[in-house]
Amino acid sequence: MSELQVSIVVPVFDESGAAPALAEEIALAFGGTPHEIIFVDDASRDDTAQRLIALKTRLPQLRVLRHSNNAGQSRAVRTGILAARAPIVVTLDGDGQNDPADGPRLAARLAAGPPELGLVGGRRAKRQDSAAKKIASRLGNAVRKRLLNDQADDTGCGLKAMRREAFLRLPYFDHIHRYLPALMLREGYTVAFEDVGHRARTTGASKYTNLGRLWASAWDLMGVIWLGRRARVPGATLEP
Repeated sequence: MSELQVSIVVPVFDESGAAPALAEEIALAFGGTPHEIIFVDDASRDDTAQRLIALKTRLPQLRVLRHSNNAGQSRAVRTGILAARAPIVVTLDGDGQNDPADGPRLAARLAAGPPELGLVGGRRAKRQDSAAKKIASRLGNAVRKRLLNDQADDTGCGLKAMRREAFLRLPYFDHIHRYLPALMLREGYTVAFEDVGHRARTTGASKYTNLGRLWASAWDLMGVIWLGRRARVPGATLEP
């Protein structure tokens, strides 16, 4: 087997209707690249894990990890990246709204970039969400971008390509997945963004409400601002 180039990490919670088809799509999209697919089941209450496990005979590159307790999307992403065996990790949301066909393009741009390029994030060009959700997201992104100067117009997009080593250098906290560009910059990496597709949810239900996301984001934003102010980047490290 060729050396793995990309690990695709997908956090899922109660996504029995979307996860199996998404796994098949990912395998097709990355068919020309040595890869592994890691689904992290965050203690789903339905048969998400069982349906994914049943696919392993057809998709030998598929790995299914399971949390005993529900720990949230950020922890599921981190679990998958810790288990990943490739130097580049691509993350996607487990609801099927991210198009896996965009993943190889982001991974290729990251691989072709300089070592200091830590992340290439997706930017949803035509969001297929409710008007209320789009307005709330647009407002939240504008406030976050102004306060953190993280260059990102859409940190809520789950489709990202990043260097595994870079991610593991970041301080971990719940909801970190919404602040990855700012934290990459804090660590001395650069970031880039590309437009990606976005699809309407066809199964399951959103795990977030606008009010709940706003409340969590207010605390998280203050924390990330504090982290940014406490950062000191040493530049090149030399060994005489």
